Amino acid sequence: MNLNRRSFFKTCSVGATGLGLSSPFFMGMKSESELNSKTSAQQLFIGDNIAVTDTPNGKVRGYILRNIYYFLGIPYGADTSGINRFMPPQKPQPWTGIYPALWWGNTAPQPMEKRYANKYNSFRDHWNYDDVSEDCLRINIFTPGYNDGIKRPVLLWIHGGNWTRGNGIEHDGYNGENLARQGDIVFCSINHRLGPLGFSDFSEVGGEKYNASGNVGVMDLVAALEWIHDNIVNFGGDPGNVTIMGQSGGGAKVCTLTALPSAKGLFSKAVVLSGARLVLKEQEMTKRAGAYLLKEAGLNASQINKLQEMSWQNYYALALNAEQKLLKDLGMSPSQTREIYWPHVDGGFIPHHPYHPEASPNAAEIPMIISSATEEQSPSWLDPSLESISFQGVKEELRKNYYGDTDGARPEEGLSTEKASEIVDAYAKAFPHKRPVEIWSMLSTRYRQRSVMLADVKSKQLPPVYLAWFGWQPPMFDYRMRAFHCLDICFWFSNTDLMLTHTGGGERPRSLSRKMSGSLLQFMRTGDPNGGGLPEWPRYTSGTGETMFLNEVCEVQNDPDKEARAILPPYEGY
Repeated sequence: MNLNRRSFFKTCSVGATGLGLSSPFFMGMKSESELNSKTSAQQLFIGDNIAVTDTPNGKVRGYILRNIYYFLGIPYGADTSGINRFMPPQKPQPWTGIYPALWWGNTAPQPMEKRYANKYNSFRDHWNYDDVSEDCLRINIFTPGYNDGIKRPVLLWIHGGNWTRGNGIEHDGYNGENLARQGDIVFCSINHRLGPLGFSDFSEVGGEKYNASGNVGVMDLVAALEWIHDNIVNFGGDPGNVTIMGQSGGGAKVCTLTALPSAKGLFSKAVVLSGARLVLKEQEMTKRAGAYLLKEAGLNASQINKLQEMSWQNYYALALNAEQKLLKDLGMSPSQTREIYWPHVDGGFIPHHPYHPEASPNAAEIPMIISSATEEQSPSWLDPSLESISFQGVKEELRKNYYGDTDGARPEEGLSTEKASEIVDAYAKAFPHKRPVEIWSMLSTRYRQRSVMLADVKSKQLPPVYLAWFGWQPPMFDYRMRAFHCLDICFWFSNTDLMLTHTGGGERPRSLSRKMSGSLLQFMRTGDPNGGGLPEWPRYTSGTGETMFLNEVCEVQNDPDKEARAILPPYEGY
């Protein structure tokens, strides 16, 4: 939408400084028609008195793009390097002048070597990574207006990548502009500490000073929510109506936040995409990892502060070496490797597992949307020869390579021939229209199984749970990509024409996106997705298994894989 004089004043004069007719922008303009002629084609606005607002730490300057205000990379916490490493997040240091909130914040430290080595993955996911630094506690905000007296629903998007990788703008589809415009909402995304720098548990070897060290990456998420609560009204948002949403590892983070006493009251709704997580690590394991880490560094307990002095790269390498030695001593082979540097139940900050054996009482007032994709990954997307695999071939692949959980661990001995055959036959019976390669794709992960498990537990609480299954198939690579992990994100955010390497663009994906994004916006406003564009979406019940199937035709199905799913081995990782 082009800016005219009236809309320009409406959007640009609402800050504390505003725009007067003496502003350099208006110099030499004699009439409204002349102003219109000079601005009618302009899409981007930035200047001394444009998109400037306050935070407790100082003023920030953003910009206007296509009538949406961008405020990028605002500090919500202090630099986490040096003496702040392993410590709970601190408040940002105040700044003088105006902070340029014009570019994404630093990516949290993580392995970056050969990030783009796989050209196919890089093409498909169109990775976006900027500078990597421990000064990474940053929030991005997309809003239709600020300081205008309007309190808009707020969405906090929490990126995936497990607890070890990713950032707030990793994919183009994470951009919040289109959803902010479509729904008149405020869209936020963040970066936070990951991996060993977010989850090294020195509570036993380091004493009280390091008591929180194993969960500081989650504390960052709470700090971001606190920042939103205290500041979002300055950006046109309603601190009393915040929805948290994440995919994959981001979904696990959403599940974790719903269990935290410190996060209670900072959000009111939750959306989990392909990331249902019922349990976290046990502290016995994380404490042991901390001891191994200190030993790997050649330090004793009195020297632990030296770990704060080394570069993050050196510390990261040391931590990964310690992890491998611990796993080896536990008798776990490479095929069983599970990342150790995760949050853990500590009895205080995280008092219990989020959804095992039952739902956290802290989630008792939170309605939830839970979704997963029908395939999540397709073995044949880069190998067309696999399209002709037989059911017998799928059984053999399943026997050898069955994933015991989606963290990368699998039974060392695989599955028995009989069990693999039983599983494949059950899914072929449940989905008789699917070819062997499609059944293989459906069995390549267990996100659907975990999603139903989460829905079963969460639905025992009073607020409604809405379960979805995303099955839309992209046309690229001769339709071999299937409904893969991450594909659905851009549909929820009205970004199918932006995330072209996922969808191909055009009206076909756009049509489904309108229904999904409209329903998400309705859920943000009311806690109920109905009335947003999808067919009537009943709340989930364990007995019936109501599931909204998201595809060219959207419809409610009652637990279509129930009998087949019951054949799967029990999911022990939760």
